Amino acid sequence: MLQQRNLLTGGLSLALRNWPALVWTYVFNLVLAWLFTLPLQNQLSAMTAHSLASARLTGAFDLGTLGEVMLKLSKGPGPATMSSYLTTPFYLALYFFLVPGTLFCYQTGEPARLFTLLRAGMDHFWRFVRITLVSLVVFAAVLGGLNALQNLWSEHVDQTMVGRKAFLLELAGMILVGLAAALLRAYFDLVQVYTVPLGRMTFPAEAGKKAPERQIRRAFKPAWRALLGNFFRVYLTFVLLTLLGLAAVVLTARTAMHSLAQPRVWPVFLLAQLGLFLMLLTRFWQRGAETILVLDNPIPAQVIVVEAVITEVVAVQSVPGESDANPAQGAKDARSGEVAEFSI
Repeated sequence: MLQQRNLLTGGLSLALRNWPALVWTYVFNLVLAWLFTLPLQNQLSAMTAHSLASARLTGAFDLGTLGEVMLKLSKGPGPATMSSYLTTPFYLALYFFLVPGTLFCYQTGEPARLFTLLRAGMDHFWRFVRITLVSLVVFAAVLGGLNALQNLWSEHVDQTMVGRKAFLLELAGMILVGLAAALLRAYFDLVQVYTVPLGRMTFPAEAGKKAPERQIRRAFKPAWRALLGNFFRVYLTFVLLTLLGLAAVVLTARTAMHSLAQPRVWPVFLLAQLGLFLMLLTRFWQRGAETILVLDNPIPAQVIVVEAVITEVVAVQSVPGESDANPAQGAKDARSGEVAEFSI
């Protein structure tokens, strides 16, 4: 029985030890955000540069004026709207490269250099794409049904009661939906973590079939077993770190909102980026905690006997003269024919 390590401290240790992965992810996200907000910046400049109302945005920040500007931006497609659509595929490509690379470094102990992250990301790219597609289908089915029930519950509450009690009941319904979403996300995170060691194993390939280490379905059962066997540890850790990330974003955003009237913009920018960085850190912390759980609950060892190899060895031995021509090779083939196995 392997020792069950603390998920919080072990996950934080992994995240800090592989800090280059966190930094590279933050830098790439910042560059993508800057590139795809340039059209928004140009559109805002075109509307405010020659307007008397722009003084209310530069001299003393005015939320009413900002609201009118954003309302105008939302009318019809424009450069800013089109750029927001183009951001999605670039972000997903970045996700499918950096996440498996980070998990690979977490599990193997290799330094989280950019080349290592990208190389491991290329090795596991399509597996993570397939896992994401499966998770989207499951999320849509489960959360769609829960949202429908939540809407029915809200209608019932609105028709039967008012005031604080109604608000608390509707809030309870939304919290339950959020907890269900967190459970699904934690499970598919474990599937992703188990996919990395599965891809590093060597299985015997069957004729006409895909190599077993490239089949993501083999990661679902170990992830389910690990989740059920450590349910409260995994779930409470995941929810706690999620709440920490949200609290960091809310706190820094609230502080930034109170600093909007300052003559300098860079303090507000730094506060906002600090909140986003802390939220990203909690996400890497979650990945580290899940990796600790997977390392403590590895895929059970299996012995796979390759019947095709045995048949081939027996056929070679049955050919007259071949074993006599090379007695050492014949002895080696005989030993190979007794047990042909792959330890996983």
